[in-house]
Amino acid sequence: MEASLKALPLALEMARSGNPASASDAGVAALAALAAIRGAELNVRINASGLEDRAPAAPLLQRAKAILAEAMDLQDQVLEAVNKNIAL
Repeated sequence: MEASLKALPLALEMARSGNPASASDAGVAALAALAAIRGAELNVRINASGLEDRAPAAPLLQRAKAILAEAMDLQDQVLEAVNKNIAL
């Protein structure tokens, strides 16, 4: 999750400042990163649900939820910048 989250600010910079002709590449990068994060968040939840001791699960679930929320916000920013580049 952490590694995929790091890709989103790069995609945002590319969408905002990169070659406008490659804006769609930045959008695809954001979509792929968010898909990876969503998948990882599902894995955290399923694995945490199997723990007998729920105490260690709480911070893991909280961190996964925070990463997902940040990633969704960044993806929205990337797609907004991409759409500005390809507006007709």
